[in-house]
Amino acid sequence: MRRPIIIGDRNFKTKKSAKEYFSKVLNSYNFGESLSDEHYHDLINLLKYYLEDKNRVRKNENIENNTTESNDKIFIDDIRIAKFQFNTKCFEFVPSKGEPVIISYRIFVDKPKINEKAIFNKVCRNTIQSDLIKVKQDYFKVYSKNSKAPCQETKKNMKYEDLVVDHRQPNTLSVIVDRFIELNKIEFDKVEYKTEPNKLTEFKDLKLSSLFREYHKEKALLRVVDKNLNLSRSGMARLKQMKDDLKINN
Repeated sequence: MRRPIIIGDRNFKTKKSAKEYFSKVLNSYNFGESLSDEHYHDLINLLKYYLEDKNRVRKNENIENNTTESNDKIFIDDIRIAKFQFNTKCFEFVPSKGEPVIISYRIFVDKPKINEKAIFNKVCRNTIQSDLIKVKQDYFKVYSKNSKAPCQETKKNMKYEDLVVDHRQPNTLSVIVDRFIELNKIEFDKVEYKTEPNKLTEFKDLKLSSLFREYHKEKALLRVVDKNLNLSRSGMARLKQMKDDLKINN
């Protein structure tokens, strides 16, 4: 038998019903509006529910730096509706001190187990996203005709949105990240992250971001290929750079 989800003084039969409630609250406001007293306390209780596991505090993208806990009371001046990626709505906590923090009610309800390496890998990918976009844009500038450019594997002309930048084996992105972790003796519990409105989660330490970008630039051999193409062919496993491999330029 499933246990009810207890968040403050509200009982939900399932996590799904809890998420449906907070979704309804979120969508009952316009961008920039502050929550009513009732909904403010609902969100504070949701935060307390999520932070029952104290190990989550660090990993919640700056929430640990922007809230203060004393006698089980969390000091947040306001909770309002903010605009996140793709113009979607989200809750934004405005603490007494520090910067506002965007939170995901879905994550708070689910309380997923923390996988520190997965978080680190994701932020590494975020760190190089602009570099990969530029590689693709530069490729299209050189090779596109009639709004299409050839997949570097199939040679089929395709639209921009149907092509992706792929890391050629064996230096896949996961391999590059793993080697970077090993070389730099990364300790996950000491890595801090930040998330600003309308931006992806980043490393708080700009030196770490720069270090990974440069390492990735050095190691990555890239291809612009059909997003549905399976690149697990043995011929792709050669490490030696080929003449049509793409590199990240300054």
